[in-house]
Amino acid sequence: MAGNEDMIKAWPLPVTDAPDDAEFYAAARRGELVMQACSDCGQLRFPPRPMCPACRSLQRQWRQLAGCGHIWSFTVPHPPLLPAFNDFAPYPVIVVELDDAPHIRLVGNLVADANAAINSVDPKTIRIGEPVRTVFAPMTDDATLIRWMRSAEGEA
Repeated sequence: MAGNEDMIKAWPLPVTDAPDDAEFYAAARRGELVMQACSDCGQLRFPPRPMCPACRSLQRQWRQLAGCGHIWSFTVPHPPLLPAFNDFAPYPVIVVELDDAPHIRLVGNLVADANAAINSVDPKTIRIGEPVRTVFAPMTDDATLIRWMRSAEGEA
C-alpha cells in the first residue's frame, strides 16, 4: 500500500491529553509512575478507562507506584516493524510485572541508563524474573516515555 512507509518515519508517540490517561503522561513528565484506581473498590487498572471493570464505578483517582518490577517476558524485534526503529534493531522490548500491582504489566524498553538508546542492553543478557525499575525518557515537551533499567531487588 503506497505511503505506509512514510506514515511512521518519525518516532511514534502517544496522545498525551486524552481524558482517561492525561494524568498518566503528566506524571511521567514529572518522573512518576501512577496508576488509575477505582475510588470505590480500590482496584488499580491499566490502561486507564472511564469505568472500573471490577465494580463498574465511574469514580477514579490516581495512585503513585514505586516503579519497581520484574521482567515477566521479553522479545527482540528482527527486523523492526516500524521504519522509525530501523537504526536501533535489534532492541529489547520487555513486559514488566509491577511489584506493587502484580496484575498489571507494562511494556517498554530495557535500557542501560536513563539517557541510553533503546538498543543499549544486549538482549542475550536478559533474564525472566530480573528486577527492573522505571526511568523516564522525555521525547517532546508533552511526551515522556517510561523505560526500564536493571535494579537491585527492591530498589526504587
